[in-house]
Amino acid sequence: MTTTTGPAAVTGAVGSAHTRVEGVAKVTGAARYAAEVPFANLAHGWLVLSTVARGRIRSVEAEPVRRMPGVLDVLYYGNAPRVDAAYEGMMGRPDPTVAVFQTDEIPCAGWPVALIVAETSEQAREAAESLVVHYDKEPHDVDFFPGRPGSYTPDGDGMRVEKGDVEAELAASTHVVDAEYSTPEEHHNAMEPHAATARWDGGRLEVIDSNQGSTWIADELAKLFSLDPASVRVRSEHVGGAFGAKGLRVHQVLAVMAATVLDRPVRVVMTRRQVFSLVGYRSPTAQRVRLGAEPDGRLRAVDHEGLNLTSTVHEFVESSASFGRPMYAADAHRSVNRVVRLNVPTPTYMRAPGEAPGSFALESALDELAEKCGMDPIALRVRNEPEVGPVSGLPFGSRNLTACFEEGARRFGWAERDPRPGVRRDGRWLLGTGVASATFPVIVAPSTASATAEPDGTFTVRITASDIGTGARTALTLVAADALEVEPGRIRVHIADSDFGPATIAGGSMGTRSWGWAVRDAAIELREQLALGGDIPAQGLTVRSDTGAAIGALAQKERHSYGAQFAEAAVDVGTGEVRVRRMLGIYAAGRIINPLTARSQLVGGMTWGLSMALHEEAVRDQITGAHVGADLAGYHFAANADVPHIEADWVDDPDPDDPIGIKGIGEIGIVGAAAAIANAVWHATGVRHRHLPIRPDRVIQAGSPRA
Repeated sequence: MTTTTGPAAVTGAVGSAHTRVEGVAKVTGAARYAAEVPFANLAHGWLVLSTVARGRIRSVEAEPVRRMPGVLDVLYYGNAPRVDAAYEGMMGRPDPTVAVFQTDEIPCAGWPVALIVAETSEQAREAAESLVVHYDKEPHDVDFFPGRPGSYTPDGDGMRVEKGDVEAELAASTHVVDAEYSTPEEHHNAMEPHAATARWDGGRLEVIDSNQGSTWIADELAKLFSLDPASVRVRSEHVGGAFGAKGLRVHQVLAVMAATVLDRPVRVVMTRRQVFSLVGYRSPTAQRVRLGAEPDGRLRAVDHEGLNLTSTVHEFVESSASFGRPMYAADAHRSVNRVVRLNVPTPTYMRAPGEAPGSFALESALDELAEKCGMDPIALRVRNEPEVGPVSGLPFGSRNLTACFEEGARRFGWAERDPRPGVRRDGRWLLGTGVASATFPVIVAPSTASATAEPDGTFTVRITASDIGTGARTALTLVAADALEVEPGRIRVHIADSDFGPATIAGGSMGTRSWGWAVRDAAIELREQLALGGDIPAQGLTVRSDTGAAIGALAQKERHSYGAQFAEAAVDVGTGEVRVRRMLGIYAAGRIINPLTARSQLVGGMTWGLSMALHEEAVRDQITGAHVGADLAGYHFAANADVPHIEADWVDDPDPDDPIGIKGIGEIGIVGAAAAIANAVWHATGVRHRHLPIRPDRVIQAGSPRA
């Protein structure tokens, strides 16, 4: 079939606010999540994690536990089925953690060492807590800091990018900023912990899971267990949050292992504390930014180096230094991402990986440069707007960042801002306002979909999409309704079943763009076939789409969403308390399919940015190598009381290269938000905070020259 680009036919569905099509099922409890789907003869698995940060398992005292009530088996490295982790999956080579129980080696605290399977979860937990594991302990190292010895620049595209002579341009610059910034280890604890149930049914492996892509997980499991891909089915109808953490993890692998050994369904659900160890996190970063500018603020040099940690078994790069590459024109650019291997679990993708910590550093440095130049922070950014990609030289698909700043400044009252720091007071509070830019790449990946005209006049769409709480199911309903030129109530969208055919993951803000393209193509072809007349057969009339060829034909461009973040902060330098009084985000993020759920996503991202600025910080005990307070009591994040007034809106910005005009909104809300708040704290107090979070003790220690 042919795939065309250009605006889709508008019948009023796309762009109108629409409540979630599965909303009633969720609020009434009818929507079942991965740990709630019933199975006959279900057994329950409970994980046992290592208590040492490095070493080897000397022995596992399994026999006493096997004799406990209800216990069916104890799986560990001595008896677990063999798997093959030496394969290339959709996301590259998998973290060796998923090749669970294949060796006695322990590379970090919280490494899985055993699975207890029992008739009930209570019996499995009691047995797990009784299991004795003996270790040969070895010295470990979890200490991360700037300039860490042993760091290196990984191989691969994008790890080091240079254009022009940075050192010469810095030397010739009138104004120079040279500062170090840091962000701590952060965790994405979704409301629904990770859970999976596996069973064999007629020679086919079926997995009910909570994930970001059923095709992805089915493909990985087939390769890991050396199975025919057609013999693996993965379903994930409802997901209670993901944020990058819900890919292939040990719980799915162990559920499959146990179901294979016992020949019955087995469910494995992680505890909240286990999630901290087993599903990845955002690595801490240490970043150095150097900027050089002319007296009028024109940038001569942008130099950004980022360092993150990774595990000793798998390399993951938090590419914070890459953030500025598409952002600002300069004579010379250099950006380098570096990593250091430590005895820690492997970090992973977390909402806006790279962009979230990278934007904090660069957008804070730009604020410092504006101060040195005596310029308004918005004027400095507008002064350095590029005409083409600053590093790539490619044309922009569309770039409406300036429009975001104009609209945001108008609505936020930026023109009334006194540029001097520390001059506004409200009783004991010092008040300040800050701003920052946001960007996130626009990505699209091939997907397939089917659309069926049913004899009763309704339409059924099937696509292996994943709704991780973003409203994707509803957005695809609206896309299909417009393409078919019918009311949304006549559309039923079924998602998250690998049997529906290949489709991309919910990640990289590319889900709705990629799936919407496939759904639109299938729906338009179906509408054209229906226009030819004839009766609809009893089984319905179905067409399928595949966007691979059309996406492969797209011209190379700099494709990004953009945003302008504004924040007002109140600071009590006596107690160190920081309160964000209001935030405003204005975005240029393509055509907005459903304003209701889109605004919710953007506000959620901004809230997370506030949390990043003021609260979130996971700490590792240097002695044990494990987390201190690995729960939601010890790991602080923004609550309702921390978020008094947040607004998110957008400017008109349809993508000319997408048939619907979509770009993607899942991650841009968090980008730049922490920097805007940090810049507001500086404006309130006259003191820079270059290290997150901006804790009360740090505010007190820094003091205020204008308190």
